[in-house]
Amino acid sequence: MAEAAFVMRVHRVRTEFVVAACDADLLERDLPVGDSGRTVRVSSQFYGERPVSSEELLWALERATIANLLGEKVIALAVKGGYVAPGSAGTLGGVPHAEIFAMLGPG
Repeated sequence: MAEAAFVMRVHRVRTEFVVAACDADLLERDLPVGDSGRTVRVSSQFYGERPVSSEELLWALERATIANLLGEKVIALAVKGGYVAPGSAGTLGGVPHAEIFAMLGPG
C-alpha cells in the first residue's frame, strides 16, 4: 500500500469551515522562518494526522471558507483543482504555502 500523500484536518470556528492540509511527509518538521533562527512546527494538532485522498481534499476545499495549504503535493492539487493560481503560492521555510479566504459580497 502506498504511503498517503496528504493529511487534513477541518476546523469549525463559528461560521467558518477551515481546511488545513499538508503533505504527509512534512508533519512534525520545523521550518525556518526568515534569518532569525526561528522556526515554525508543522503540527499534527493543526494539520491533522488522518491521511486523505485527493478526492476528499478537493471535496473539502469546495466547501472551505478558509484553507491553509502547505507542501508541493497539496499545492499542485489545489492548482489542478483551480483553487490556487499557477505560480501564485508563496513559501514557508522554503516549502510552497497558500492561504485561501472566501470573500462574500455585502448583504
